[in-house]
This record gives sequence, C-alpha cells and structure tokens, in this order.
Amino acid sequence: MYTLTQMNLEITDKAKLEIQNLLKNESSKSFFRITIEGGGCSGFKYKFSIDNIINEDDQRFESIIIDNTSLSLIDGSKVDFVDTLIEKSFKILNPKATSSCGCGTSFSI
Repeated sequence: MYTLTQMNLEITDKAKLEIQNLLKNESSKSFFRITIEGGGCSGFKYKFSIDNIINEDDQRFESIIIDNTSLSLIDGSKVDFVDTLIEKSFKILNPKATSSCGCGTSFSI
C-alpha cells in the first residue's frame, strides 16, 4: 500500500493546468482519476476520467486520485499533457514499461 509520502509521481505543469481546466466546470468534490486497466495492444492501458468518489484504496495527489494497484504500475512515472496540431492528450512516461503501442495509451511491463 502506498502513502502520499511514498508516491513517486511527477505531474508536469502542463498536465496540472489541463487538469485544473477540466475540473473547473465540475463540482468542487471532483477529481481527475488515473487508472490502469488490462487490455490495449500491449497488455495494459491508461484511462483518464473525472470522478467524485475516493475509494478506500485510492491515493490522492492534489486533485488527482489513483488506486494503489494502478499506482504500483506507474510509480516513478511522469504525467504530461501534449497539445499539438495532431494530438491533444495526457501522456504517461513510464520507466517500468518494457514496450508500448504506437499511440502511447497501452504498455507492457
């Protein structure tokens, strides 16, 4: 189980700003949730959503919530936001990933 002091997750300023923008029209009890699910081209996939429930196994990092299982898979990662002509999305740079798909939304360990 992780505690906030054990979390090793970097959130870039661009990602923080985009999360703030997404949450500004939501209720004051809303959070940005990062989840890792089975599936995708490479075994696991990143899922980003807005949630207003904090579960018992969730860790909170500012306005971000991540369940312990997902956190164990992205611990040590960097969460960024990319805004280019062809793409606008959150990206996780995960040092634990041994491979990933071309779109960058799924990975394997």
